[in-house]
Amino acid sequence: MPIKVLVVDDSALIRSLLSEIVRADNELHLVGVAPDAYVARDLIKQHSPDVITLDVEMPRMDGLTFLDKLMKGRPTPVVMISSLTERGSEATLRALELGAIDFVAKPKLGIAEGMQAYAEEIRAKLKVAARARMIRRTAVERPVERGLPIVGTEKLIAIGASTGGTEAIKEVLLGLPADSPGVVITQHMPAGFTRSFAARLDKLCRISVSEARDGDRILPGTALLAPGGLHMEVARSGANYVARLSEAPPVNGHRPAVDVMFNSAARCAGRNLIAALLTGMGKDGARGLLEIREAGGYTVAQDEASCVVYGMPREAAEIGAAEEVLALEDIGPALLAQARRRGSGNRV
Repeated sequence: MPIKVLVVDDSALIRSLLSEIVRADNELHLVGVAPDAYVARDLIKQHSPDVITLDVEMPRMDGLTFLDKLMKGRPTPVVMISSLTERGSEATLRALELGAIDFVAKPKLGIAEGMQAYAEEIRAKLKVAARARMIRRTAVERPVERGLPIVGTEKLIAIGASTGGTEAIKEVLLGLPADSPGVVITQHMPAGFTRSFAARLDKLCRISVSEARDGDRILPGTALLAPGGLHMEVARSGANYVARLSEAPPVNGHRPAVDVMFNSAARCAGRNLIAALLTGMGKDGARGLLEIREAGGYTVAQDEASCVVYGMPREAAEIGAAEEVLALEDIGPALLAQARRRGSGNRV
Protein backbone atom coordinates (compact mmCIF):
# COMPACT_ATOMS: atom_id res chain seq x y z
CA MET A 1 0.00 0.00 0.00
CA PRO A 2 1.25 3.54 -0.70
CA ILE A 3 2.57 5.48 2.28
CA LYS A 4 -0.04 7.97 3.50
CA VAL A 5 1.47 11.47 3.88
CA LEU A 6 0.01 14.51 5.61
CA VAL A 7 1.61 17.92 4.95
CA VAL A 8 1.38 20.53 7.72
CA ASP A 9 2.75 24.01 6.97
CA ASP A 10 1.42 27.54 7.30
CA SER A 11 2.97 28.56 3.97
CA ALA A 12 0.67 27.93 1.00
CA LEU A 13 3.73 27.79 -1.25
CA ILE A 14 5.45 25.11 0.83
CA ARG A 15 2.22 23.10 1.05
CA SER A 16 1.90 23.25 -2.73
CA LEU A 17 5.55 22.30 -3.33
CA LEU A 18 5.48 19.40 -0.88
CA SER A 19 2.19 18.17 -2.32
CA GLU A 20 3.71 18.15 -5.78
CA ILE A 21 6.79 16.30 -4.54
CA VAL A 22 4.68 13.65 -2.80
CA ARG A 23 2.31 13.15 -5.74
CA ALA A 24 5.25 12.54 -8.08
CA ASP A 25 6.05 9.23 -6.36
CA ASN A 26 3.72 6.22 -6.70
CA GLU A 27 4.93 4.86 -3.36
CA LEU A 28 3.54 7.94 -1.59
CA HIS A 29 -0.08 9.05 -1.27
CA LEU A 30 -1.02 12.56 -0.14
CA VAL A 31 -4.00 12.29 2.20
CA GLY A 32 -4.25 15.97 3.10
CA VAL A 33 -2.64 19.36 3.73
CA ALA A 34 -3.11 21.53 6.81
CA PRO A 35 -2.20 25.19 7.45
CA ASP A 36 -2.04 24.75 11.22
CA ALA A 37 -2.03 22.23 14.05
CA TYR A 38 -5.78 22.31 14.61
CA VAL A 39 -6.64 21.36 11.04
CA ALA A 40 -3.84 18.78 11.18
CA ARG A 41 -5.35 17.22 14.30
CA ASP A 42 -8.67 16.62 12.51
CA LEU A 43 -6.96 15.24 9.40
CA ILE A 44 -4.89 12.83 11.52
CA LYS A 45 -8.05 11.46 13.12
CA GLN A 46 -9.67 11.14 9.69
CA HIS A 47 -6.81 9.61 7.67
CA SER A 48 -4.33 8.04 10.15
CA PRO A 49 -1.29 9.09 8.08
CA ASP A 50 1.86 6.96 8.06
CA VAL A 51 4.12 10.03 8.11
CA ILE A 52 3.66 13.77 8.62
CA THR A 53 5.72 16.72 7.41
CA LEU A 54 5.60 19.46 10.03
CA ASP A 55 6.70 23.08 9.96
CA VAL A 56 8.52 24.41 13.02
CA GLU A 57 6.98 27.88 13.07
CA MET A 58 3.20 28.03 12.65
CA PRO A 59 0.36 30.27 13.89
CA ARG A 60 -2.06 29.36 16.72
CA MET A 61 0.14 26.45 17.89
CA ASP A 62 3.84 26.16 17.00
CA GLY A 63 5.23 22.96 15.53
CA LEU A 64 7.11 21.91 18.67
CA THR A 65 4.05 22.17 20.90
CA PHE A 66 1.98 20.20 18.40
CA LEU A 67 4.74 17.58 18.05
CA ASP A 68 4.92 17.16 21.82
CA LYS A 69 1.16 16.62 22.04
CA LEU A 70 1.19 14.26 19.05
CA MET A 71 3.95 12.06 20.50
CA LYS A 72 2.16 11.81 23.83
CA GLY A 73 -1.28 11.08 22.42
CA ARG A 74 -0.83 9.44 19.02
CA PRO A 75 2.86 8.74 18.17
CA THR A 76 3.33 9.12 14.41
CA PRO A 77 6.54 9.41 12.36
CA VAL A 78 7.28 13.08 11.64
CA VAL A 79 9.73 14.79 9.28
CA MET A 80 10.28 18.41 10.31
CA ILE A 81 10.55 21.25 7.79
CA SER A 82 13.09 23.67 9.21
CA SER A 83 14.82 26.87 8.16
CA LEU A 84 18.60 27.04 7.79
CA THR A 85 19.07 29.52 10.63
CA GLU A 86 20.46 29.29 14.14
CA ARG A 87 16.94 29.56 15.53
CA GLY A 88 15.71 26.98 13.06
CA SER A 89 18.48 24.52 13.92
CA GLU A 90 17.83 24.84 17.65
CA ALA A 91 14.12 24.18 17.13
CA THR A 92 14.91 21.21 14.89
CA LEU A 93 17.18 19.62 17.49
CA ARG A 94 14.44 20.06 20.07
CA ALA A 95 12.01 18.38 17.65
CA LEU A 96 14.33 15.39 17.33
CA GLU A 97 14.44 15.19 21.13
CA LEU A 98 10.64 15.16 21.19
CA GLY A 99 10.48 12.25 18.75
CA ALA A 100 10.68 13.56 15.17
CA ILE A 101 12.45 11.05 12.93
CA ASP A 102 14.25 13.44 10.58
CA PHE A 103 14.14 16.91 9.07
CA VAL A 104 14.39 18.76 5.77
CA ALA A 105 16.12 22.12 5.68
CA LYS A 106 14.27 24.89 3.83
CA PRO A 107 16.63 26.81 1.53
CA LYS A 108 17.24 30.42 2.56
CA LEU A 109 16.66 31.76 -0.96
CA GLY A 110 14.73 30.48 -3.94
CA ILE A 111 12.40 28.23 -1.97
CA ALA A 112 10.58 26.82 -4.98
CA GLU A 113 13.80 25.89 -6.80
CA GLY A 114 15.47 24.74 -3.59
CA MET A 115 12.67 22.43 -2.53
CA GLN A 116 12.49 20.85 -5.97
CA ALA A 117 16.26 20.32 -5.92
CA TYR A 118 15.84 18.26 -2.75
CA ALA A 119 12.73 16.43 -3.97
CA GLU A 120 14.38 13.00 -4.08
CA GLU A 121 15.88 13.49 -0.63
CA ILE A 122 12.49 14.56 0.75
CA ARG A 123 10.76 11.52 -0.72
CA ALA A 124 13.49 9.21 0.60
CA LYS A 125 13.20 10.68 4.11
CA LEU A 126 9.42 10.30 4.07
CA LYS A 127 9.73 6.62 3.14
CA VAL A 128 12.34 5.92 5.81
CA ALA A 129 10.41 7.83 8.47
CA ALA A 130 7.17 5.99 7.67
CA ARG A 131 8.87 2.67 8.44
CA ALA A 132 10.97 3.89 11.36
CA ARG A 133 10.55 2.44 14.82
CA MET A 134 8.86 4.88 17.18
CA ILE A 135 10.96 4.72 20.35
CA ARG A 136 9.83 6.64 23.39
CA ARG A 137 12.83 7.64 25.47
CA THR A 138 13.27 9.73 28.57
CA ALA A 139 16.60 11.54 28.58
CA VAL A 140 17.82 10.85 32.09
CA GLU A 141 21.43 11.45 32.99
CA ARG A 142 22.51 8.31 34.81
CA PRO A 143 25.38 8.25 37.32
CA VAL A 144 28.59 7.00 35.74
CA GLU A 145 30.34 4.03 37.32
CA ARG A 146 33.94 5.23 37.30
CA GLY A 147 35.68 1.95 38.11
CA LEU A 148 39.34 1.97 37.11
CA PRO A 149 40.71 5.34 35.98
CA ILE A 150 41.14 5.79 32.26
CA VAL A 151 44.84 6.45 31.75
CA GLY A 152 46.91 7.47 28.75
CA THR A 153 46.02 9.59 25.75
CA GLU A 154 46.45 7.07 22.92
CA LYS A 155 42.96 5.59 23.01
CA LEU A 156 40.31 7.05 20.73
CA ILE A 157 36.53 6.61 20.53
CA ALA A 158 34.81 6.99 17.14
CA ILE A 159 31.03 7.15 16.73
CA GLY A 160 28.99 7.21 13.52
CA ALA A 161 25.24 7.65 13.05
CA SER A 162 22.50 8.88 10.74
CA THR A 163 18.69 8.88 11.07
CA GLY A 164 17.79 8.83 14.77
CA GLY A 165 21.41 9.46 15.64
CA THR A 166 21.14 12.78 17.43
CA GLU A 167 19.38 11.22 20.41
CA ALA A 168 21.45 8.03 20.26
CA ILE A 169 24.71 9.99 20.28
CA LYS A 170 23.47 12.08 23.19
CA GLU A 171 22.68 8.97 25.23
CA VAL A 172 26.15 7.51 24.62
CA LEU A 173 27.96 10.76 25.42
CA LEU A 174 25.93 11.36 28.60
CA GLY A 175 27.53 8.25 30.05
CA LEU A 176 31.12 9.29 29.37
CA PRO A 177 33.11 10.71 32.31
CA ALA A 178 35.23 13.84 32.16
CA ASP A 179 38.40 11.72 31.80
CA SER A 180 37.07 9.84 28.77
CA PRO A 181 39.37 9.20 25.81
CA GLY A 182 39.01 11.70 22.99
CA VAL A 183 35.93 11.20 20.84
CA VAL A 184 35.26 11.86 17.14
CA ILE A 185 31.71 11.81 15.79
CA THR A 186 30.19 11.83 12.33
CA GLN A 187 26.43 12.35 12.18
CA HIS A 188 24.74 12.82 8.81
CA MET A 189 23.57 16.42 9.11
CA PRO A 190 23.74 19.44 6.78
CA ALA A 191 25.82 22.55 7.34
CA GLY A 192 24.14 24.98 9.70
CA PHE A 193 22.94 22.32 12.14
CA THR A 194 26.08 20.62 13.45
CA ARG A 195 27.28 23.66 15.39
CA SER A 196 23.98 23.92 17.25
CA PHE A 197 23.99 20.16 17.86
CA ALA A 198 27.51 20.29 19.29
CA ALA A 199 26.63 23.26 21.52
CA ARG A 200 23.57 21.44 22.84
CA LEU A 201 25.63 18.34 23.66
CA ASP A 202 28.30 20.47 25.31
CA LYS A 203 25.74 21.84 27.78
CA LEU A 204 24.53 18.35 28.72
CA CYS A 205 27.68 16.23 28.85
CA ARG A 206 30.58 15.88 31.26
CA ILE A 207 33.00 15.96 28.35
CA SER A 208 33.49 19.06 26.19
CA VAL A 209 31.79 18.85 22.78
CA SER A 210 32.42 21.15 19.82
CA GLU A 211 32.15 21.28 16.05
CA ALA A 212 35.54 20.30 14.63
CA ARG A 213 37.88 22.76 12.98
CA ASP A 214 40.71 21.72 10.71
CA GLY A 215 43.78 20.90 12.80
CA ASP A 216 41.95 20.58 16.15
CA ARG A 217 43.70 18.21 18.56
CA ILE A 218 41.57 15.29 19.73
CA LEU A 219 42.15 15.39 23.46
CA PRO A 220 40.92 13.29 26.41
CA GLY A 221 37.69 14.64 27.81
CA THR A 222 36.67 16.22 24.51
CA ALA A 223 34.51 15.25 21.53
CA LEU A 224 34.73 16.71 18.02
CA LEU A 225 31.71 16.60 15.69
CA ALA A 226 32.23 16.60 11.92
CA PRO A 227 30.81 19.83 10.45
CA GLY A 228 27.89 19.47 8.06
CA GLY A 229 29.11 19.50 4.47
CA LEU A 230 32.70 18.46 5.29
CA HIS A 231 34.40 15.11 5.72
CA MET A 232 36.38 14.65 8.93
CA GLU A 233 39.45 12.42 9.02
CA VAL A 234 41.70 11.47 11.93
CA ALA A 235 45.38 12.13 11.37
CA ARG A 236 48.60 12.03 13.37
CA SER A 237 50.62 15.10 14.29
CA GLY A 238 53.56 13.85 16.30
CA ALA A 239 52.14 12.05 19.32
CA ASN A 240 48.71 13.64 18.92
CA TYR A 241 45.54 12.81 17.04
CA VAL A 242 44.17 15.75 15.05
CA ALA A 243 41.05 16.34 12.94
CA ARG A 244 41.43 17.06 9.25
CA LEU A 245 38.50 18.47 7.28
CA SER A 246 37.98 18.32 3.53
CA GLU A 247 35.49 19.01 0.75
CA ALA A 248 36.30 15.75 -1.02
CA PRO A 249 33.39 14.19 -2.95
CA PRO A 250 30.59 12.53 -0.95
CA VAL A 251 31.11 8.90 0.05
CA ASN A 252 28.08 6.58 0.19
CA GLY A 253 26.09 9.67 -0.78
CA HIS A 254 27.17 11.62 2.30
CA ARG A 255 29.51 14.41 3.32
CA PRO A 256 30.46 14.01 6.11
CA ALA A 257 30.66 10.24 5.73
CA VAL A 258 31.20 7.81 8.59
CA ASP A 259 33.39 5.54 6.44
CA VAL A 260 35.83 8.40 5.80
CA MET A 261 36.25 8.99 9.54
CA PHE A 262 36.37 5.28 10.45
CA ASN A 263 38.90 4.38 7.74
CA SER A 264 41.29 7.19 8.69
CA ALA A 265 40.94 6.42 12.40
CA ALA A 266 41.73 2.74 11.77
CA ARG A 267 44.97 3.73 10.04
CA CYS A 268 46.00 6.09 12.84
CA ALA A 269 44.83 4.35 15.99
CA GLY A 270 44.63 0.63 15.16
CA ARG A 271 44.08 -1.44 18.31
CA ASN A 272 43.74 1.73 20.41
CA LEU A 273 40.52 2.56 18.60
CA ILE A 274 37.07 1.93 20.11
CA ALA A 275 34.21 2.44 17.65
CA ALA A 276 30.41 2.37 17.63
CA LEU A 277 28.01 2.46 14.67
CA LEU A 278 24.56 3.67 15.67
CA THR A 279 21.10 3.97 14.11
CA GLY A 280 20.78 5.15 10.51
CA MET A 281 19.63 4.25 7.03
CA GLY A 282 21.95 2.93 4.34
CA LYS A 283 25.35 1.31 4.70
CA ASP A 284 27.71 4.18 5.51
CA GLY A 285 30.15 3.16 8.24
CA ALA A 286 29.82 -0.61 7.87
CA ARG A 287 32.99 -1.09 5.78
CA GLY A 288 34.89 1.36 7.94
CA LEU A 289 33.85 -0.50 11.07
CA LEU A 290 35.15 -3.71 9.50
CA GLU A 291 38.47 -2.02 8.77
CA ILE A 292 38.69 -0.96 12.42
CA ARG A 293 38.05 -4.53 13.60
CA GLU A 294 40.65 -5.90 11.18
CA ALA A 295 43.13 -3.33 12.52
CA GLY A 296 42.62 -4.67 16.05
CA GLY A 297 40.19 -2.07 17.35
CA TYR A 298 37.01 -2.79 19.29
CA THR A 299 33.76 -2.46 17.32
CA VAL A 300 30.12 -2.40 18.40
CA ALA A 301 26.88 -1.89 16.48
CA GLN A 302 23.52 -0.83 17.90
CA ASP A 303 20.90 -3.58 17.99
CA GLU A 304 17.69 -3.56 15.97
CA ALA A 305 15.34 -3.16 18.94
CA SER A 306 16.86 0.16 20.04
CA CYS A 307 17.44 1.63 16.55
CA VAL A 308 15.08 4.13 14.98
CA VAL A 309 16.30 2.83 11.61
CA TYR A 310 18.20 -0.47 11.56
CA GLY A 311 20.19 0.12 8.39
CA MET A 312 23.84 0.97 8.98
CA PRO A 313 24.23 -1.27 12.05
CA ARG A 314 22.57 -4.17 10.23
CA GLU A 315 25.01 -3.83 7.32
CA ALA A 316 27.89 -3.89 9.81
CA ALA A 317 26.55 -6.97 11.58
CA GLU A 318 25.97 -8.82 8.30
CA ILE A 319 29.58 -8.39 7.11
CA GLY A 320 31.09 -9.28 10.48
CA ALA A 321 32.26 -5.76 11.25
CA ALA A 322 30.74 -5.65 14.74
CA GLU A 323 32.51 -7.49 17.54
CA GLU A 324 29.36 -6.96 19.61
CA VAL A 325 25.77 -5.92 18.86
CA LEU A 326 24.31 -4.12 21.87
CA ALA A 327 21.26 -2.14 22.96
CA LEU A 328 21.86 1.62 22.94
CA GLU A 329 21.90 1.87 26.74
CA ASP A 330 24.74 -0.68 26.89
CA ILE A 331 27.01 0.89 24.30
CA GLY A 332 28.45 3.71 26.45
CA PRO A 333 29.42 1.35 29.29
CA ALA A 334 30.95 -1.06 26.75
CA LEU A 335 33.10 1.70 25.25
CA LEU A 336 34.33 2.71 28.70
CA ALA A 337 35.06 -0.88 29.69
CA GLN A 338 37.17 -1.34 26.58
CA ALA A 339 39.02 1.92 27.23
CA ARG A 340 39.93 0.79 30.73
CA ARG A 341 41.05 -2.67 29.62
CA ARG A 342 43.19 -1.33 26.82
CA GLY A 343 44.57 1.34 29.12
CA SER A 344 45.68 -1.31 31.59
CA GLY A 345 47.44 -3.21 28.83
CA ASN A 346 44.97 -6.10 28.62
CA ARG A 347 43.97 -7.23 25.13
CA VAL A 348 40.30 -8.12 24.87
